[in-house]
Amino acid sequence: MDNQEAISVLNDLIETSKDGEKGFRECAEDVKSTQLKTLFNRRALECAAAANELQQQVRSLGGDPQTRSSVSAALHRGWIDLKSVITGKDDEAILNECERGEDVALKNYKVALKKNLPANVRSLVEKQLQGVQRNHDQVKSLRDVARAS
Repeated sequence: MDNQEAISVLNDLIETSKDGEKGFRECAEDVKSTQLKTLFNRRALECAAAANELQQQVRSLGGDPQTRSSVSAALHRGWIDLKSVITGKDDEAILNECERGEDVALKNYKVALKKNLPANVRSLVEKQLQGVQRNHDQVKSLRDVARAS
């Protein structure tokens, strides 16, 4: 894989990380539980740090890093806002949407790892995938608890 292809893959993941950052920030604003607010704000910071790592990698490959989230993420957040109004911003509904967002992030990272990436890029993507998986599993677990309540 040449640098341009690796840069393209990394820029897609930057978008994914920016989407996660914005999504978690919005979820933090909408949930009632202070525990969830804290968790989502921490996750937003982790997504921002992941985007920064990816941007540094793009620069090291001689590329121009992505700096924004995706259009589809803006549409998804709009859908979350609409659903939240309808459901009264119920924590379970918000957790459902966070899990859906993390499902998309997991898929994007797994697609990236199917590419023939340089070893240092692959290592970074694998490390970040572990964080995305952890976020997903924690959100799913919290959603299950909220659903059982």
